[in-house]
Amino acid sequence: MGLLVMILGLLLFLGVHTLTTQRDLRGSLIASIGESSYKIGYALASLAGLALVVWGFAHYRAAGMTNVWYPPKFAKHITVALMLPAVILVVSSYIRGRIFSALKHPMLTGVKLWAAVHLLANGDLGSIILFGSFLTWAVFDRVSLKRRTDAGAPPIPVGGLSNDLIAVAVGLVAYLALAFAFHPVVIGVPVIGV
Repeated sequence: MGLLVMILGLLLFLGVHTLTTQRDLRGSLIASIGESSYKIGYALASLAGLALVVWGFAHYRAAGMTNVWYPPKFAKHITVALMLPAVILVVSSYIRGRIFSALKHPMLTGVKLWAAVHLLANGDLGSIILFGSFLTWAVFDRVSLKRRTDAGAPPIPVGGLSNDLIAVAVGLVAYLALAFAFHPVVIGVPVIGV
């Protein structure tokens, strides 16, 4: 049951995010319901999808996971190490500096890295579906960005090296919070010391 709820949540969450790549459909939807209604609906659907993913994955884990393969122990250490740059990349998409200018889409790069290293460290069916779905979506979205002709969202000003240093500092704090608080408390899986 938990796995099906998680899949439903993934379809809702990633489906809404895939709508962004369909520029004509998105445009006609905004024209028919208005931009504010579109943004509110987008946010509510995203939150509902995310809640279903979290609830479904938690129940799947509690009911006993279905192992497909058994990752080597060192894979978890690689994941812990590579999550720091993944978090910094996501942060640098909002605190824009040279990292943003070099990568153009650091959010998608961070999501791809997050998903790939979690696939490396987790061999159960639920994790493969969860992280594989996010990795597939991030690759699809990156490819779609290359084909878009419109400007998309309003531009965020790009700073210099000082913004990169702030992004690294904020990313480090977020990484530590994820490792020491979120992952063991919310996910139920300790990260450090494993």
